[in-house]
Amino acid sequence: MNTIGKTITAAIFASLVSASVPAFAADEYNVSTGTTVSGAGVALRGGDAVALATGLKVTAGEAKYTVERDGVAYYFASAETMKQFEADPERYMPQYGGFCAFGVAIGKKLDAAPRFADIVDGKLYVFLNAVAFAKYKEDKAGTLAKAEKNWPAMHHLPVSQVNGGV
Repeated sequence: MNTIGKTITAAIFASLVSASVPAFAADEYNVSTGTTVSGAGVALRGGDAVALATGLKVTAGEAKYTVERDGVAYYFASAETMKQFEADPERYMPQYGGFCAFGVAIGKKLDAAPRFADIVDGKLYVFLNAVAFAKYKEDKAGTLAKAEKNWPAMHHLPVSQVNGGV
């Protein structure tokens, strides 16, 4: 196959793949590798967003209490916390699509673990691990200011593009 044929084949394949990928495919949200029956990825590793955003309690959610928002599934531990989320999702959703806030501050979209989280001015921030969380704590305001500055340019980009193929 010549170069033109390979290019056309690659373009067709890319368009077919992108047509079948859910809306969050541009990596706007940090979701678990697995998906729900509907195909939505699961946010916060399946943890209850309301419990985390209101008291930093890492509480496992259940699939029977699921709310989908922007192609992402949020699990909750109870019908009560699910209803709280439905009433005001922006209040409980993690900042930066659930990516590590310290990572966003350094220009990367990194995974985040709910056990490393903080609430600042009523907003939930999650972090990759104990090291990233400790670095954030050294300069919370500075880290969040850098993340706020970086996020708009990286928000809609795929992880591989933001992270340089990492």
